[in-house]
Amino acid sequence: MNKRLLVVQKFGGSSVANPERIKRVAQRVVETERAGHHVVVVVSALGDTTDDLLTLAGQISQTPAERELDMLMATGEQVSVALLAMAIHELGEDAVSFTGAQVGILTDNRHGKARIVNINTRRIVRELDKGRIVIVAGFQGQNLNQDITTLGRGGSDLTAVALAVALKADVCDIFTDVEGVYTCDPRIVPNARKLNRLSYDEMLEMASLGAQVVQARSIFVAKRFGIPVHVRSSFTPREGTMITQAAKAMEDIVVSGVSLRKDEAKVTIRDVPDKPGMAAEIFRELADKDVNVDMIIQNVSREGATDVSFTVGKSDLPATLRVARHAAHRIGAGDVTTDEQVAKLSIVGIGMRSHSGVAARMFEAMAKERVNIEMISTSEIKISCIVRRQHAERAARALHRAFDLGKKRKGA
Repeated sequence: MNKRLLVVQKFGGSSVANPERIKRVAQRVVETERAGHHVVVVVSALGDTTDDLLTLAGQISQTPAERELDMLMATGEQVSVALLAMAIHELGEDAVSFTGAQVGILTDNRHGKARIVNINTRRIVRELDKGRIVIVAGFQGQNLNQDITTLGRGGSDLTAVALAVALKADVCDIFTDVEGVYTCDPRIVPNARKLNRLSYDEMLEMASLGAQVVQARSIFVAKRFGIPVHVRSSFTPREGTMITQAAKAMEDIVVSGVSLRKDEAKVTIRDVPDKPGMAAEIFRELADKDVNVDMIIQNVSREGATDVSFTVGKSDLPATLRVARHAAHRIGAGDVTTDEQVAKLSIVGIGMRSHSGVAARMFEAMAKERVNIEMISTSEIKISCIVRRQHAERAARALHRAFDLGKKRKGA
């Protein structure tokens, strides 16, 4: 491949929602190529196509086979890449579109949540050497049985970052419908501010805590291999948010953002026998079914039994309840109850590693708003609380004020 900068660009579904937007994306891609760069483009399905396909599957079967669901879901991106290639041809540049399988994206055998095992880049490099723009369908790959697999929600981000790693790209641009990553969702906090820079760790936490700008798995891969990720708008030329390794100046900012996740559910297993190994029995069974458990709390033992509560994403709730009820019966525990009227509210910032009093300030701000905290979890750079969903947005605004996140800061 010739010595030019290699840029991977990913465009989400809203960026290619209709023919006019596809043409606009084509123009942007061509401008990058004419600036002297090699360009690999990853594209999501048009607009709400993925949701529409899910709805269509649901009209046929309440429990569609996972393999067939992946066959169906992967078709959305195939439409996008072909249309974008046509739009680039209309602008006088050469482009070629591929499915994930055609460019050698090899995954494991899990349908719906597949993990990328390897990418054979020979075909992409060969096309780039011919001077072509390469367009790859996001969200999909192929397992060793040559079955189509999909990478889960937001999987096109993972495709883009994984390709950037495999091709040793100089940067991975994630184009979306917002101008970058904000201190909080602007729909909740009107004076939320766009962040110029974030560390991988901060973005990982914010993505996993509800900031839906970029998929958490993609940031994990970017961090592991040191790929800079630039989150920016496909509708304006302005700079977005650059996600890289932490710099000293970034650590001076105690809290970078507030995240709110409303698609949480709390599950409680009553009267769990209070003896060693019971928690291991419950959570091993959940892990074996690929249920991602978030917060966990165990109440004080009473008369040889205790209650164990934990949170999961709402999409995992049906599977969680099946497993939890089976485990509860097997270990001699009581009823399994659920609460879907909760939300997870979090503050994130790498400066929390070296500053004290952050938790106290957070809890004081919530106390002033008379918001009760039901569960708490922490890491080096994050504090999360479970609260009533009806109070969550008010609490998010209070935390945004308490940490002065609406104020412009140097380097942020």
